[in-house]
Amino acid sequence: MNRAIIDVYALHTVPPSNLNRDDTGSPKTAVYGGVRRARVSSQAWKRAIRLAFKDLLDPTELGERTKRVGESLAVRIQALDPNLSDETAATMAAEVFVTVGLAKADKKKTEVKYVESGYLLFLSHQQLDNLAAAALDAVNTGTPLDKNRLKALANSDHSVDIAMFGRMVADMTDINVDAACQVAHAISVHAVDNEFDYFTAVDDRKHDMAETGAGMIGTIEFNSSTLYRYATVDVNALHETLGSAPAAVAAVKAFLTAFARSMPTGKQNTFAHRTLPDALVVRLRDTQPINLVGAFETPIRETHEAGRIKLAADALADHTVAVENAYGEQPVASWVTRVGDQTAALADLGKSTTLGELVNEVAEQVGLALGQPA
Repeated sequence: MNRAIIDVYALHTVPPSNLNRDDTGSPKTAVYGGVRRARVSSQAWKRAIRLAFKDLLDPTELGERTKRVGESLAVRIQALDPNLSDETAATMAAEVFVTVGLAKADKKKTEVKYVESGYLLFLSHQQLDNLAAAALDAVNTGTPLDKNRLKALANSDHSVDIAMFGRMVADMTDINVDAACQVAHAISVHAVDNEFDYFTAVDDRKHDMAETGAGMIGTIEFNSSTLYRYATVDVNALHETLGSAPAAVAAVKAFLTAFARSMPTGKQNTFAHRTLPDALVVRLRDTQPINLVGAFETPIRETHEAGRIKLAADALADHTVAVENAYGEQPVASWVTRVGDQTAALADLGKSTTLGELVNEVAEQVGLALGQPA
């Protein structure tokens, strides 16, 4: 099996927006290159990608992350045996998670109550189905639940999202899953200053009254930016977790599509900020991941002759060539999907193509690297 690493770079412009808020409601920021940048956390964009997977993959290939594990498992147990009462199914589900050590027994239970884990637990739909079948089998055969068997069922048949983004179980580290994908915090290629939108809302029934003035007054903080986004996928690690080359190839296709088309939903009804990247560059490497954020350590400053997108594309193209020449890092293959003349500098970095063609060609190369016939 050949080493295969996929690096994905994007320049992505968003209008006035508040994609990802901090604890005060302000758009997240970070200092880089000595100036304040707009920032969208990796967690926010990974969740957006996970949600996009629902439209790209079969539910059996995905998982869910929840504390309400008892409810999730009980629903599956009842689907296997509809004659079971809610209380019986809830009890069976609780016994599974208590036995395996992922939840504590509720000794004061007086009504139907679904057991919860102490933290968000990431399990694939297939793993939950397997645990439900094991619980029902134990009841039907009159045998006690086996902890080792339950752990094995929770640590096999991993979903694409678990394989991509990993799973950490603090109480049971031997079923942790190392993430095959790393996603960087997106930062603006330029300095930003957050702004405030002062708004009023009018009471619709005030037109019949003498009282004047707004029914509500408030402010929303926002900024606009051209973001640099980066993610990398270790194809070999992905293949190892999923267990087959076809599954890894399908996961790569879903990830590339979701990376390009997803968007965090913070304040989206207020700002309608849904845009697509101005440029997407994908490089297949056989050495190591390379984040090219250094292209923007000196912040972009637009001029009358050139805007942020053009200057950012120029900087990214120049920095990519400089880094790869200095370290002898030539990609196995490279593709570019871009919009308009402003991103022309990126054309020389790889084969210019549409997103659909890019996804299919990367998948073909990944399949070859994993020994899957084209």
